[in-house]
Amino acid sequence: MAILEIRHVSKFFGGLAANSDVSFDVAEGTVTGLIGPNGAGKTTLFNCITGYYPPSKGEIVFKGRRVNGLKPDKVCKLGMVRTWQKVRPLTNLSVLDNVMVGALCRTNSVKEARGVALGQLRIVRLQNKTNLLAGALPIGERKRLEVARVLATKPKLLLLDEVMGGLNPAESEEIIQLILEIRREGITLMVIEHDMKAIMRLSDRIVVLNSGEKLAEGSPKEIVENPSVIEAYLGTEQ
Repeated sequence: MAILEIRHVSKFFGGLAANSDVSFDVAEGTVTGLIGPNGAGKTTLFNCITGYYPPSKGEIVFKGRRVNGLKPDKVCKLGMVRTWQKVRPLTNLSVLDNVMVGALCRTNSVKEARGVALGQLRIVRLQNKTNLLAGALPIGERKRLEVARVLATKPKLLLLDEVMGGLNPAESEEIIQLILEIRREGITLMVIEHDMKAIMRLSDRIVVLNSGEKLAEGSPKEIVENPSVIEAYLGTEQ
């Protein structure tokens, strides 16, 4: 069953098509990888899906409801939320307060929000950093903090935009294990990632964008063996 349906979505900026007639479904309970060269339109598509940009054409359907034109806060309350390539912590607030901001999307109780936030910080293994200012965290821990903050909104679908970008191999492995744990909790994920080994490990299906258009879609095995993908994205050298 599809939790998200992308139907012929295009996004134009003046005469430039950042996305052009993109269609695919995201099955509930799965991990869908979204890959492509720089400038392929991946982040623009995430922005359209989550309400930061209105699509110029097409429909975005989440849990059977058309969400075109809804603002990001409304989309979040429906159960769909995203992270960003460049992490955006509230640097002058504590780690705990950052995650409480996400939890307050679902409750007006500060006590309840605190409990939710503490639970999410345990999941991302930052429970010993609750009182630190978010701005004092290194990049790897900032990435995990951002995941905790969006998890605190209790999403049904989580979109991760290069959450492993800038991390060393050990930090990336921590994120991979975290994504697998999130999936085991029943949350559906879409993941933009340039680390092909990671995306192959994580994804049930992969969608490839190139120059704003969908180039290919399939299982990791099908994608890695697709000549068009190899030429456009993976490179032709063996």
